[in-house]
Amino acid sequence: MTKATSMNSRLDAAVMVVHGPEIFDCGDVGRFMRLLSPSRTIVAGVMARTAAEESGLPVEFDGRPPSRVILAQSEPVYLANRGKTQKSGRIFGDIVASRLIDRGLVQLECSNHTVYCWNNGDIHLAAALSHFTGYDLQEVNNTPHREGDVRAIRGCIPGEAVYVNGIIIGRATSDVVVIGSDKGTLTPISGLDPKPHGIEKISRNGCPDLSTAWCKSGAIRSVAPRNDGYALQVGRILVIDHCGHEIYARLQKDCCGILAVGDDTTAVCGHICTHRGIPVLGIVDGDRDAIVPCAFAPGSVVVETLGERDDDVGSEIAGRVPDEPLVWSDWVDGILEYLKDRVRVVIDTRVDSDDAVHTV
Repeated sequence: MTKATSMNSRLDAAVMVVHGPEIFDCGDVGRFMRLLSPSRTIVAGVMARTAAEESGLPVEFDGRPPSRVILAQSEPVYLANRGKTQKSGRIFGDIVASRLIDRGLVQLECSNHTVYCWNNGDIHLAAALSHFTGYDLQEVNNTPHREGDVRAIRGCIPGEAVYVNGIIIGRATSDVVVIGSDKGTLTPISGLDPKPHGIEKISRNGCPDLSTAWCKSGAIRSVAPRNDGYALQVGRILVIDHCGHEIYARLQKDCCGILAVGDDTTAVCGHICTHRGIPVLGIVDGDRDAIVPCAFAPGSVVVETLGERDDDVGSEIAGRVPDEPLVWSDWVDGILEYLKDRVRVVIDTRVDSDDAVHTV
């Protein structure tokens, strides 16, 4: 067997785990699938799924973190990623590698055209990826990470939003944000200009396990979604209350619309649901942090509360979502009539509405 044939065989048997929307939006995944012919391509993450669905590429979806997806594979596997910067791309690989116990990691990093072979990972697979992509090959070891009640979110850009499980907790003031958990409350330690309302939201039911929480800084996605689908006119309404990262796990085929509570949750739900044509009724109070481009499917309405918190109004409206199929447009009209002058409409994409269409 020639060296080239051996490399081809190694790649053909390998699974490509893909992280993040940018790698789809920039066309990297399609190119890798043609060039490297992975045996399977598995997409990890929430916004990556939206970009993947829009791409039309034949991929699989797994909502678990990349490290858990990788550990579940028995075949050779590599992680494909495009970090927002070259530094953050390597930092992301470092974090994933640290969670793979004794298993090494091969990372195909598009931000700096590098194949990282972490912690004595599969060097033959890494060499094959380097050969066929033309990327540089680097053998590296991950740095120790502090676990437990403290979490460092690295690769931040000062001024950008920082969030935990989809909830904005503040803005970065340095390239490393350190947070902790104290008696069930999320606590900023360093590098963060905190957003008290966000910290209150994330701590409301007890601070999540910081070692496994979905932590990120910056925009979730920079590309606006396409409207490729049409929603059911009659169906069930899904309530998403400050947990936009859970939407794919909870979305069912009979969903005719989403009640989204919270500014950033409404933005995420609107972005994701635009692709599927599912309308959103968003309850916001005006503290949006612009983590995704604003987009909503036809039939969507976003209202801003006047003198009340979105949490309280959202909880009240969630109690008016029946556990049975209904007509989306009729329900939205009824809710707007119920709320009256307690809110103002800031976005309205209903086709037959007399209200102007606004953007926020």
